[in-house]
Amino acid sequence: MNWLSLCVICLAGAVSPGPSLAVVLRHTLGGGGAQGMMTGVCHAFGVALWALVTVAGLSVLILESEAAYRMITLAGAGYLAWLGIKALRSRSGGALQAGAGAPASLMRAGLDGFMISVLNPKLAVFFLALFSQFVVPGMSLAGQALMVATAAVIDGLWYCLVALFLSRTGVLSWLASHSRSIDRTTGVILLLLALRVVQLQVNS
Repeated sequence: MNWLSLCVICLAGAVSPGPSLAVVLRHTLGGGGAQGMMTGVCHAFGVALWALVTVAGLSVLILESEAAYRMITLAGAGYLAWLGIKALRSRSGGALQAGAGAPASLMRAGLDGFMISVLNPKLAVFFLALFSQFVVPGMSLAGQALMVATAAVIDGLWYCLVALFLSRTGVLSWLASHSRSIDRTTGVILLLLALRVVQLQVNS
């Protein structure tokens, strides 16, 4: 497991249409690019918070109980496999049907972006499953910080790019026409990761 693998998975998760994208689209279409980008940036802060809590918790768990950590790692692999199968079976990008909302202030747009990530329990479980595959015994604080920053920066950049170019290019139409391909690619990546984790655990 290396940093590039983490980047690919985080990017696949960010690009895959979901409720977070719907909120970014609503504020972008209703208030403009600035509101959309503020939504995306604050969403990334929420992602960073979940990532920080998850990495810190897993690091402590490794020190306390290796057996418990192995169980969480395998359970996380199972959850990633389930997400992969779900993504492969997905047939629509409902989030892309979001219409323009009423114009909102930058503060309101930012608050919506932060809350949709912080209050999303699926995001918490996803990070637990994902980071359990990358956190290793003896990982430095710099390594942990890199993981947190990677997840947050990729998330924030993606949503900012969507908001920035939404009104100028065919980003929304491209996402809509490729939503199934995106989901299938994400599904394959998650399944491969899950299989790799199981293989490593069996051989260890």
